Amino acid sequence: MTIRGFGTAAAAGLMSALLVAGTQTPVAATEARASARTALKPCTQRVSVEVFREGGVPLLDWRENLEFDGHGTLWVAHIAKHRVEGYAPDGTLKTSFPVNGPGGIRRGPDGFMYVNFGVNPLTSGLGGGIVRFDPTAAHPEPEKVVDGISGINGLAIDAAGNFYVSRELATGILKIRPDGTKDEQWTRAASVFGTNGLEIVGDQLYASVITSTASPVVRIPLNDPARHTTVTELSPNPWDAKVLDDLTSFGGDLVVASFRDGELIRVDPKTGGSCVLATGLRMPSSVRVPRGFGDHDPRRELFVVEASGRIMKVTVR
Repeated sequence: MTIRGFGTAAAAGLMSALLVAGTQTPVAATEARASARTALKPCTQRVSVEVFREGGVPLLDWRENLEFDGHGTLWVAHIAKHRVEGYAPDGTLKTSFPVNGPGGIRRGPDGFMYVNFGVNPLTSGLGGGIVRFDPTAAHPEPEKVVDGISGINGLAIDAAGNFYVSRELATGILKIRPDGTKDEQWTRAASVFGTNGLEIVGDQLYASVITSTASPVVRIPLNDPARHTTVTELSPNPWDAKVLDDLTSFGGDLVVASFRDGELIRVDPKTGGSCVLATGLRMPSSVRVPRGFGDHDPRRELFVVEASGRIMKVTVR
């Protein structure tokens, strides 16, 4: 998620707009609305939340997204400082290099790391697209692979190397082929407005919707995007909009970040059943499972970045 201006007033403005909007463009067919009418209850698991890396000035130190390369490094998109950072399992900063307004960051099937750039609205006029870098290089150098796209945020990459890019203020998730050409037909069929976080599980693409006060999570079949459905709606009324950000797959469920409420919400993608897994976060913008990251356990741990600048570790017992 990005908020134009990165100031407190701008953040409050977007929050207010989301709360009073009431009726945003609806997502297509609804499959399950299990949590739509009642407030979410806490999950039954015991959870601890601890700081992995301290932040700085909230919003001005905004870390937008994160991903693990599977070889011992956590990569973080620092959208406010226009840098991509690499951290060791003990929290040490290993490396850092400039990228204009980095947003969604994911590992591709080729082992390269891919990052959306031009996500920071203050510098979006410099262009937007996707860069890649070799995470094993001593001094990673970003290389443009897609250029000339704007208003983008989240990123997912399928096993064939196709890119899926969310757009908070547009209809249709962008699909871009490995050669950089756009699959316009697929994008038109995936006609969901205001998507933010993206996650691929098998042959399904899951997306959180930030512009709807119902706080939906949507499922889009990769091979038939017109058949997208709503898995669940996480807000019981328009005044309780969660302002959903990024999401990840965890133990067969989905975990999605609520930027507004400082929560991680666990969602069963089969039934839509949902519960609050963790609370007390400060504007969480992305959540990922640690893979190949020292002794950190992907079965029990989640890492979160926040607009506060902190990197957090959440342990589910």
